[in-house]
Amino acid sequence: MKKELIKIAIVGPESTGKSTISSALAKHFNTVWVPEYARYYCEGLTAACTLQDELNMFYGQLALEKSMEVVAKNNLLICDTTFMTVKIWSDHQLGETPATVLEAIKTHHYDHYLLLKNDLPWEDDPLRDFKDMGDHFMEVWRKELNNINASFVEVGGTDDRLKKAISAVENFLKKQNL
Repeated sequence: MKKELIKIAIVGPESTGKSTISSALAKHFNTVWVPEYARYYCEGLTAACTLQDELNMFYGQLALEKSMEVVAKNNLLICDTTFMTVKIWSDHQLGETPATVLEAIKTHHYDHYLLLKNDLPWEDDPLRDFKDMGDHFMEVWRKELNNINASFVEVGGTDDRLKKAISAVENFLKKQNL
């Protein structure tokens, strides 16, 4: 009988190293990682983001994640963010979240989250908009994860961030007897 796939989500404010950590964790645990679909989507936007765009990013993230589940190794999938980001950005920028996203948050499960702290130097990127709001979004992430009773740990540090992330995943897997 095949074991159930364990999904680890890497989340947090902008410029906290989510993609770097996700890629490195996948390599360390010999599996694959799900990139952030919104990054690809937003590169093609020519106007301000709308609720429909947010909904498109939600569906794109889900489809990308589903496609990566079938190629995951060692019953482990690393997710570079989740569609919870759609809720956070929609609430902040548009004042509301599509109902479809709110419903999916209740049922779409991740086994464990690593919430990356806002303690790295900011890296400019044309797709980043909230340079001075990292602490605010850190609090929003904590609130959202607590609202869904998520299993999560916060990971920070500059020199040893990856080592701490690896340790956090290993500790979670040990607690699950995996």
